Amino acid sequence: RRRRVEMADGTESEQAAVVGDGNPSQLSKSAKKKLLKQERQAARKAERKAGEKERRRADIERRRREWEESLAAAPSQEAREAMLAARRETRLERVGKRVEERGARAKRLRRAAEGGQKVVLDLEFADLMRPNEIHSLTQQIMYCYAVNGRSATPAHLWLTGCSGEMGTQVQRIPGFDKWIIEKEAKSYLEAFADCKENLVYLTADAETVLDDLDMSKIYIIGGLVDRNRWKGITQKKAVDQGIQSAKLPIGNYLKMSSSQVLTVNQVFEIMQKFVETKDWKTAFFHVIPPRKRGEAGAANDDDSPEGAANGDLDNGGSDSWIGYYLRGRAEGKSNLLCRRLKYDSSPSVSLLL
Repeated sequence: RRRRVEMADGTESEQAAVVGDGNPSQLSKSAKKKLLKQERQAARKAERKAGEKERRRADIERRRREWEESLAAAPSQEAREAMLAARRETRLERVGKRVEERGARAKRLRRAAEGGQKVVLDLEFADLMRPNEIHSLTQQIMYCYAVNGRSATPAHLWLTGCSGEMGTQVQRIPGFDKWIIEKEAKSYLEAFADCKENLVYLTADAETVLDDLDMSKIYIIGGLVDRNRWKGITQKKAVDQGIQSAKLPIGNYLKMSSSQVLTVNQVFEIMQKFVETKDWKTAFFHVIPPRKRGEAGAANDDDSPEGAANGDLDNGGSDSWIGYYLRGRAEGKSNLLCRRLKYDSSPSVSLLL
């Protein structure tokens, strides 16, 4: 018998149980501990969400009360009308700016679909990941799309293998149906069957080091959050499929102080930054957090990123609100904590739509 278990990330997973003759399900000791841990995590998450909801409600009420008090304190009816008019004008300007930014972003993404650098996120590893890892990968995909939308020179972004559990998860992303992105249920081998020779899988185990990005090539980033259980799997996949593989030249510029594994969104953002600047060092320093960097120029044979995002969710990148928010969500932090990480004048979550 299999039972449904709510995971800490809000998804459900099937938990196998050994069933006796007419007796209640009997789990092994380790399974019981795991189930108990999941239940505690789910309870803590529900408690956090309730607290965040209450804090948001209180904040809205406080701001409403402050506005009413300032309006009541106006010296005359004319002053109150002027305050109301100014507030309406500010709201209209804010809405107009969002609409304008969304239109400009859509125009850039459509132009990229015609001649941008092709980058594929390979989503065929869902069967190797746990539910919480699939959830983390979904957050990283959201961040990739956000980064691409903000870029002055966006990539022509593809999602391949977008089916099964992975397809179900990405379909749950708010506004996903409006994303200007290629969504393929089939593999990249089928999607690019007529130009297989141009496929290049990015993996730390490759012998070839990228010096530049070739517009004729189609670069593949492995969509895998595996907590280091599947080391070298992306290189093996490339070899088995007879396609090229390569690694970013991170070892030529940085000596990583901890894990050399980067997340999907980090690899993608490094590539985007290089397209903008044509400078690998600038791209690496822009994305990789200072605490993970050693001295520039200290080469190390192992200092290169894995194309797949093998579990190190220490995301770096742009100092924008959406960047900090999505990086925090990818790390499993609560909404409230993510909002507290960083505020600036960058566009909000609407850029995902």
